[in-house]
Amino acid sequence: MNGAFDDWMKTVQAASENDLSGFLPAPAVVPAKLHAAMRYALLGGGKRVRPLLVYAAGALFGADAAILSRAAAAVEMIHAYSLVHDDMPCMDDDELRRGKPTVHVAYDEATALLVGDALQSQAFLVLSEADSIPAARQVAMLRLLAHASGSAGMCGGQAIDLDSVGLSLTLEQLEQMHQLKTGALLRAAVVLGALAGKDLEPAELQALNDYARAIGLAFQVVDDVLDATADSATLGKTAGKDAADNKPTYVSILGLEPSRALAQKLRLDAHAALAPFGEKALRLRELADLIVQRKA
Repeated sequence: MNGAFDDWMKTVQAASENDLSGFLPAPAVVPAKLHAAMRYALLGGGKRVRPLLVYAAGALFGADAAILSRAAAAVEMIHAYSLVHDDMPCMDDDELRRGKPTVHVAYDEATALLVGDALQSQAFLVLSEADSIPAARQVAMLRLLAHASGSAGMCGGQAIDLDSVGLSLTLEQLEQMHQLKTGALLRAAVVLGALAGKDLEPAELQALNDYARAIGLAFQVVDDVLDATADSATLGKTAGKDAADNKPTYVSILGLEPSRALAQKLRLDAHAALAPFGEKALRLRELADLIVQRKA
């Protein structure tokens, strides 16, 4: 990665951290335990890939920074809530996230459940309070985030994932699962950033959808590769858990090297999808590279 991209990324990550803190209730506000746990789950860690995608897509259309900050915070809150719930004993039963104890370990299971619920509600509250955007476009953004989060998106993908433990999925079935579980929210981040700037023409939306589809799958392919090759200290979460839980992955279906090759192909697909936007899409292209080349 070049220095300019690194500087931009650090700036967005720092701004997102500050915005997320400001959009959450203060920890001393009743119920203090819940609010402290929400901050524990959301702040002080993570790559902030989704906020980065929001800002990069917003740059295509000169989006207002105040709207981008709310869109980025909303999608990251949804992501954080999903991680809190995914880590619970009734789902993936993990004790480590971002290098620290998961919320149900640091607090308790009931609190973790409420943290996820409250972060989901807070996401829509934050996005609904963007007051410098046309009402019709704001409703479209809220609808997009709701669709990406629900049974036709992230939650649906998680349901398929849980039902697939111990089964042999085809490559097409695995792709469908991850387009919902991971890809839907990544697509939402991209399109939310763009909608923060303007109503999209069909060709613009198609190009962004093609880009988001490629990076969504690439993100999961790389996750599967890292789960099979990296250690827990590097990942900040339990390594090798997919294999231990007998979950179908790209590595288990394709093998390690073909999975790495697929990730590189998807990176090139993402670049190709951005061709209509020219140099304005530089940050989106660099984020595709980051997603594929990351080590954690």
